Amino acid sequence: MIDMQTLHAGFAAKLDRVLDALVSDGTLPGDTNRANVAVEPPRDAAHGDLAINAAMVLAKQAKSNPRALAEKIVAHLENDDDVASAEIAGPGFINLRLTEDVWRRELLAIAEQGEHYGRSSMGEGKRVNVEYVSANPTGPMHMGHCRGAVVGDALAGLLEFSGHSVIREYYVNDAGGQVDVLARSVHMRYREALGEDIGAIPEGLYPGDYLKPIGASLAEQFGDQYTRADESEWLAEFRTASVAAMMELIKADLALLGIHHDLFSSEAELQAAGKPAEAEAWLREKGLVYDGVLEAPKGKAPPEDWEPVELPLFRSTQFGDDQDRPIKKSDGKWTYFGADLAYHFQKAETTDAMIDIWGADHAGTVKRIKAAVAALTQGAGRDVPFDVKLVQMVQLMRNGEPAKMSKRSGNFITIADMVEEVGKDVVRFTMLTRKPEAQMEFDFAKVVEASRENPVFYLQYAHARIQSTMRKAAAEGLAPSADHIAELADEDLALVREAAQFPRLIEAAAQAREPHRVAFYLGDLAAAFHSYWNAGNDDPSKRIIQSENETVSGARLFLAQQIGQIIRNGLGVLGVEAVEEM
Repeated sequence: MIDMQTLHAGFAAKLDRVLDALVSDGTLPGDTNRANVAVEPPRDAAHGDLAINAAMVLAKQAKSNPRALAEKIVAHLENDDDVASAEIAGPGFINLRLTEDVWRRELLAIAEQGEHYGRSSMGEGKRVNVEYVSANPTGPMHMGHCRGAVVGDALAGLLEFSGHSVIREYYVNDAGGQVDVLARSVHMRYREALGEDIGAIPEGLYPGDYLKPIGASLAEQFGDQYTRADESEWLAEFRTASVAAMMELIKADLALLGIHHDLFSSEAELQAAGKPAEAEAWLREKGLVYDGVLEAPKGKAPPEDWEPVELPLFRSTQFGDDQDRPIKKSDGKWTYFGADLAYHFQKAETTDAMIDIWGADHAGTVKRIKAAVAALTQGAGRDVPFDVKLVQMVQLMRNGEPAKMSKRSGNFITIADMVEEVGKDVVRFTMLTRKPEAQMEFDFAKVVEASRENPVFYLQYAHARIQSTMRKAAAEGLAPSADHIAELADEDLALVREAAQFPRLIEAAAQAREPHRVAFYLGDLAAAFHSYWNAGNDDPSKRIIQSENETVSGARLFLAQQIGQIIRNGLGVLGVEAVEEM
């Protein structure tokens, strides 16, 4: 029985033993570097089940012609009971065809491991901090946050499935001027709740109706105490209350998408603890922060009130930036960049790797923040890998036309609006049907369309079709059975070959930090199953249920059952539920 090790890893181990034998007989030197040797599916399935590049990679070290080395490797592999044939292609690639028993054993492994099939220990329990969403706490979650939220959450699920210990973090930007604007906006709603006619919300404040309940709550708490009071008397109080209320709203919105963070970190608390100053000291020690004067704005005459001011500057130009960047403003407050590098320095103390999910509009910040964090963590004696994934915006459409804005928010469509209309799982899966760095459209009509062109429907229909087949079989007194999988022919086992890619796909997607690969794979698996099922429309002997043949029916039902299991496992990684019927 194949254990939790992937089929590909199992054959990689076999190849290692072959290479060990070639070292023993002097064909390969003892210090041969095997790092680039790969065992993977060939690009063209017609070439076989596995492709090996060992002869091409190792020929120079062996001081041999690649094809001659391939012949020696093949001579060993041909003796393996699981290898039906081993062929040399081109200058020295090796293509393996595996026996049917390999695929039957893999099918049994899927059944045995069930919901754990595809899980990996590659992460070795390493702690990975995934920070995503981190929207300013000034309004409900909207479409601008949705894609990054889903990508971040799916990535966290993928990393957990591949053996990492994941911390899902939300960084609360509660120290900037935007929270003062929020507090002033809430103060207007507070006065409104007390019966004052506030008229139109002034430009520059937040106009959405979502602030009315906060204003009403403060009116109940304070009465008219602050209706005519100076701003200095109520701003701090209203700021704290408003941020707390907005974070509860944000958490509720994210929960509609099935998103829950483990940790909420406050920028205001970070600054109060002196972390930015600590980070500045580290960077000065490394020569990466110095006191200097920013250049005047380029391309036009500077404003009349512009004056050269000496500020602490990070040497961004050493990392591809066009100018060094300030970590403090002229009024002594920290810039976003200064606060961000301190935040990353702090969380690097308790994690083995960090990943941030950012909007694509932050692309210009990536190099300098990664450079600063690398300097901080290495200076502290820890090398903590830090990766930033950029996510493009989504264009909302309705029947090909731009979607109208939400009345609730005032100027955008909220996540709550989306989930209410099309459902959590449709939103989540759709967000993963394209690479995050690619532009995408979300058409409310198309994402619920019952057609093959809709990847959400096509995949869910595959699972629902499997469940429907199981119910129909049960009504006829038939059931999945592993006892007769010898009845499965090559065309049945072709579906197992597709299914067996799942564990390897999980590891590759986790290494690349790309959860969309799981969605792409599930689409391919669904297409393969639909083709398998549809073959019975033209040839009744290929139908899964053979009413007059219990053994064939049992074997094919068992096969379909395991395909359903992998679909559930893959969707589970992405935080999507598989449907039982449609």
